[in-house]
Amino acid sequence: MDSTLENVAYSPKNVFILSGQSNMAGRGGVEKHHWDGIVPNECHPDASRIFRLSAHLHYEVAREPLHHDIDAKKTCGVGPGMSFANAIKDRVEAIGLVPCAVGGTAIKEWAHGQHLYVNMVKRARAAMSHGGEIKALLWYQGESDALSQHCVNTYKANMEKLIHDVRADLHLPSLPIIQVAIASGDEKYIEKIREAQKAIDLPNVVCVDAMGLQLKGDNLHLTTESQVKLGQMLADAYLTHFAPQEPCVASS
Repeated sequence: MDSTLENVAYSPKNVFILSGQSNMAGRGGVEKHHWDGIVPNECHPDASRIFRLSAHLHYEVAREPLHHDIDAKKTCGVGPGMSFANAIKDRVEAIGLVPCAVGGTAIKEWAHGQHLYVNMVKRARAAMSHGGEIKALLWYQGESDALSQHCVNTYKANMEKLIHDVRADLHLPSLPIIQVAIASGDEKYIEKIREAQKAIDLPNVVCVDAMGLQLKGDNLHLTTESQVKLGQMLADAYLTHFAPQEPCVASS
C-alpha cells in the first residue's frame, strides 16, 4: 500500500498523531448534527506553522474541524488538536497533525490488524515518508469500553498491547504516548476504566486527566471551552515530559 505523500508543498518535521474516539475527533460546538462554526482564538489556524495530514495523505493548513474527513460519518467540531498545536508552536517548529480518531470506537477496534489500527499506522508512515519525525501519540479513548465488566477487565492489557504494537510497527520503541483519562461514560464502569488508564506504567507514557472538564448536555462530549483546555493540558504534558528544553523558534 503506497503511503507516499501526494502533496509535498508542506513538510512539517514535528508530527503528532491524534487518535482515539469522539472526544479526540472533536464534538465541541456540535448540536443536532450541526457544527456552530465557532473557532476560539486558541484554535485559529497558523498557515506558516501548523499543518494537518488529510484523508488523502497530503498536508494542508490545519484548521477546525481537524477530523472532518477522517471521522467522516459523524459531524465533527472543535477538538483538542488545534489548541494543543498553538500552545506548543513557540517551542516546536513546523507542526504536522495526523488526525486518526473515529467516534464510538472501542479499544478492540484499534487492535493490531484491525482497520482503524492499520489506517493509523499507514497515516503515520505517510507523515514519516517525507521527513517528518513523530514526536508523540495523543490518545483519548475509553468511553465505549465503560459498558461492561469484560471491557473493564481487558482494557489495560489491550491498551498496553496497542502501545507496544504502534511502537514496533513505526520502529519507534520510545515513542511518547500522552493518553487522556476519560471524563465521561457509563457511571457503573467509568472509574474502573479510569483506574486502568492511570495504572499503565510503561516508559514514556503519561496520563492527562480530563475529569472535571465541562461536558455538553449529552453528558458525553466535551464543550468547545473544555476542548481548548484539554489541548492546553496535553501541550503542558508534552512540553514538560518530552519537548526540548530550549525554544526552537526564534522570537520576532
